[in-house]
Amino acid sequence: MKRRQLLPFFLLLSCTAAFAQDSSTQIAPDMSGMSHRHMEMGPQSLIEFIVQHSTSGTDAEPNSTPSPMIMKMEGGWMLMFHGEAFLNEIQQTGPRGSDKFFSTNWFMPMAQRKFGDGTLTLRTMLSLEPATVTERRYPELFQQGETAFGQPIVDGQHPHDFFMELAALYDYKVGNNTLLSFYAAPMGDPAMGPIAYPHRASASEDPIAPLGHHLEDSTHIAADVVTAGLAYRDFRIEGSGFHGREPDENRWNINSGAIDSWSTRVTVNPARDWSAQYSLAQIHSPEALAPGEDLRRMTASLMYNRPIHTGNWNSMLLWGRNRSLQNNNVGNGYLLESTLNFMSRNYAWTRIENVDRTNELLLGNNPEPPSFAEKYFTRVQAYTFGYDREVGNIPHLATALGGQITWYGVPVALQQIYGTHPLGGVVFLCARIK
Repeated sequence: MKRRQLLPFFLLLSCTAAFAQDSSTQIAPDMSGMSHRHMEMGPQSLIEFIVQHSTSGTDAEPNSTPSPMIMKMEGGWMLMFHGEAFLNEIQQTGPRGSDKFFSTNWFMPMAQRKFGDGTLTLRTMLSLEPATVTERRYPELFQQGETAFGQPIVDGQHPHDFFMELAALYDYKVGNNTLLSFYAAPMGDPAMGPIAYPHRASASEDPIAPLGHHLEDSTHIAADVVTAGLAYRDFRIEGSGFHGREPDENRWNINSGAIDSWSTRVTVNPARDWSAQYSLAQIHSPEALAPGEDLRRMTASLMYNRPIHTGNWNSMLLWGRNRSLQNNNVGNGYLLESTLNFMSRNYAWTRIENVDRTNELLLGNNPEPPSFAEKYFTRVQAYTFGYDREVGNIPHLATALGGQITWYGVPVALQQIYGTHPLGGVVFLCARIK
């Protein structure tokens, strides 16, 4: 194994050890409005979930969703850390199939304290994928989005930026049932879509990006994000401004640009095990190869979480839609995800997708011709099933061995290029904070 591919595991182990030496789940009773029992049992309302800030951006999940992390009091600060790292070996069949050994990973240190009459949260999310995903992509059949070496990425997924999030959040309780929240981030996650796939419980065991990523939740790393939100009981409305361009190929820097895009999102958690959202955004010039094209994006999702004896079950239905404001070209993506944790150490999951694809797939790794006009022209299905089991017994760290297989429904228009029955398989070793 190459050193850079092992680095995320060493980093996760060392951070875990540092926190575990004096970690505690105790939190001051007035911190975030949550008592020790609430931290043990999870937030009891949407407002409590918001102030906990255990997800990226200002996203929400069902209140009962587990949020594993290490916590430690230092003076008036509550310090928190969570993250995960996968070491993956992927193999794919068919004329476009490929293989690769790589790591997907992210790490989130966070600090929170009372500040004035509210709660201040400082959060950073980092990823070593710019080093652990070589050649600016890992193989994924039928995947599209962003560029590598100046060419569109086809049949591959780009790595995340080193700085996935640098954010400050402030929550002020206007009344017993009303919360006013502010979010500012040079790199962050605007109020758009559900919680992004690397961080949601329904995809916790799947190291590979959904095919519908750029129809559903690709704005989770955006530059110069500002968000304001108002929550009342179990309902919240938010608005964001941000820079619309997708991250560039230099994954180590902090991108910046004018706030030229906007989004709004409505979230409701009608019961402790349920969460739904609808969001709408206008995104200015997201793709570097189509600088004159703006997008209107809509997403809607429904999440369900059910704690069970010695485990947990989390599922999500998601729809995402892009419409070009240049030519009204429309693409849709539909996703069903579900992950079951049973008998404490066992996980089984599925992801089923039905997504529109553009004619960029026909280009392969060739550059776009001068007269090329990208448009949605066909639809692909992907069916993933996987299993892993936790092994070892390291305090605050879960390690698991597992794998998954994906097979595809290939439309006639693409069968000559991809074959009729391509498959993709991944085996992995995972380490995560628990």
